[in-house]
Amino acid sequence: MNDADLQAAQLYINRELSFLEFNQRVLEQAKDLRIPLLERVKFLCISCANLDEFFEIRVAGLKELLEVGALQVAMDGLAVPEILRAIRNRAVRLVDEQYQLLNDSLMPELAKNGVVFVTPDTWTEAQSAWLADYFSREVEPVLSPLALDPARPFPKILNKSLNFAVVVEGEDGFGRNSGLAVVQAPRSLPRLIRLPDELGSRHFVFLGTIVEAFVSRLFGGMRMRGCYQFRVTRNSDLFVEQEEVDDLLRAVEGELAARRYGDAVRLETAHDCPDEILRFLLEQFGLTGDDVYKVSGPVNLNRLMAVYDLVDRTELKYAAFTPNVPERLKIAGDIFATLRGGDVLLHQPFQSFGPVMDFIKQAANDPQVLAIKQTLYRAGSDSAIVGALADAAAGGKDVTVIIELRARFDEEANIELANKLQEAGAHVMYGVFGYKTHAKLVMVVRREEKGLRRYCHLGTGNYHPKTARLYTDYGLMTADEAIGEDIHEIFLQLTGLTRVPRLRKLLHAPFSLLKALIAKIDREAEHAAAGKPARIIAKLNALTEPTVIQALYRASRAGVVIDLIVRGVCCLRPGVAGVSERIKVRSIVGRFLEHSRVYSFENAGKREIYCASADWMDRNLLHRTEVAFPIEAPELQKRVADDLDLYLADDCQSWSLSADGHYTRTSTEGHVNAQSRLLSMFDDRVALTET
Repeated sequence: MNDADLQAAQLYINRELSFLEFNQRVLEQAKDLRIPLLERVKFLCISCANLDEFFEIRVAGLKELLEVGALQVAMDGLAVPEILRAIRNRAVRLVDEQYQLLNDSLMPELAKNGVVFVTPDTWTEAQSAWLADYFSREVEPVLSPLALDPARPFPKILNKSLNFAVVVEGEDGFGRNSGLAVVQAPRSLPRLIRLPDELGSRHFVFLGTIVEAFVSRLFGGMRMRGCYQFRVTRNSDLFVEQEEVDDLLRAVEGELAARRYGDAVRLETAHDCPDEILRFLLEQFGLTGDDVYKVSGPVNLNRLMAVYDLVDRTELKYAAFTPNVPERLKIAGDIFATLRGGDVLLHQPFQSFGPVMDFIKQAANDPQVLAIKQTLYRAGSDSAIVGALADAAAGGKDVTVIIELRARFDEEANIELANKLQEAGAHVMYGVFGYKTHAKLVMVVRREEKGLRRYCHLGTGNYHPKTARLYTDYGLMTADEAIGEDIHEIFLQLTGLTRVPRLRKLLHAPFSLLKALIAKIDREAEHAAAGKPARIIAKLNALTEPTVIQALYRASRAGVVIDLIVRGVCCLRPGVAGVSERIKVRSIVGRFLEHSRVYSFENAGKREIYCASADWMDRNLLHRTEVAFPIEAPELQKRVADDLDLYLADDCQSWSLSADGHYTRTSTEGHVNAQSRLLSMFDDRVALTET
């Protein structure tokens, strides 16, 4: 098979269908009896939230292509209408499975453990009285029933909001009898209400259930015929036209307001919603029957996530843990002195994110520090790091922050952070228009006896303390001169106007990273052909970029053993005769979200390992500012290599991809859980390079 044949459609898995397979793996966690009950509930909610975003972004994008008559065909050979039909068929099964799991398994098991969700057919007389009073005091005053008639057309429905189609009959005081009204659930109230303990310890009720039970009070003198939940999902992808924008921040603010009422892409309704109501809703939203998902329960299962924090049952949750802090950081106190003695490699969440925050805080307070430069993609709305940067700027230091305003669904938080930093006197930039700044970088410039010295942090994950407890990521803290010079060049490019920098150690998208990856993969193929040690291990969130996939196919044919640990979407087909027999793909879905990106090349015994902010996707390699950084110290390189081997040995939370695009669980009675092993191992592990 020649290189041209490696572009054949049958060698690629559809990206959208691969995502739905990933979401199935998340849902399987909710079924896994080895996992604590409330954690299983969380996995169910995560699978629902994932599906929401999939429709808001991916399905919305496909519908846009369909509307303009695009004849675009995916690399797997499917045209847009075929992809949408396949999504529909797969998503229907997935949604049915979610609600079956909720109703037949999770709810009964929660009840057995004293966590009860009451409904009108099960609540006691005392509970009914309390809920009726709650409706009168808390709910009814903020509800606005919207009867539909020529003077009051169908209202604007907010993206993913809870609504009710209410059917009534009779004549009101004005002689009107439209028969249909819309009630929008108040956004100011919690969707999950806990009853007083005297009415049942850990007894809960959904806000939607309360509204349905008592909504007739809003229509005095009318007869209720039905009340049906519905929820619309809208296109939530931001679109900012480069040629027409002179102020990116204002443009993004405008798009955020419009996004709440973007084009409808999906309608969820109660399973018993009458056909005539359904047809009416479809007409209002401009949708078809293929866009409807009828559900047997609340139309927004994400709201069930609140029960996790409302129930104080530690035995129903994962055991708490305290992240490790490297000994030398504990002893030294002075992070700059520690880094002069060698690099520090942190592996969250097994190791604490605290040293990263301490690094920035120490820089903010150190009179010898002249400048701090940092990229921020996601940081959270109340970020201690942003507070330290603001303090540094207010104290007279030169602080430059590259904030990515278009970090999906964090746009509003990032606008607030940008305003806070600007008010403190920091230089706030938004990167290069058209290229998201996704690299994770901090550079501190400090005056010392021998002149200015740079101290840096490079990461695979965001500067966000919350996700640092939930996602696995690597972070390298270093005083390496070459890396510091490279980061300096990258910041010059992000804030000014310079040619593409020639970097010494870092790989830089959208410039050198893709080219370097292809060259390193091809080099492994040459080593294999020459009988030298050759192997590739890559740990990624997603693999979709076709030229990388083709390079991997070439390497496999040349004899390179390739192990890919791809958590989510993977468009490569492993195990295809004559193409990818030597490629294995596995996915780890466990307690923590696997977020770190690691590229390992055997290189004839001179192993190279890079950690990176970039997945092997078109957007990361061609349309974003990304950085891959080498792990060079032997002790640290061995640590990362050992971690990769541990993930490859996992037989508890791993799934194997077959050539037909389906995943099978490696084992149901495994003994190696990589994440659990890492949690237990870190106290005794070498945490950083020794001097």
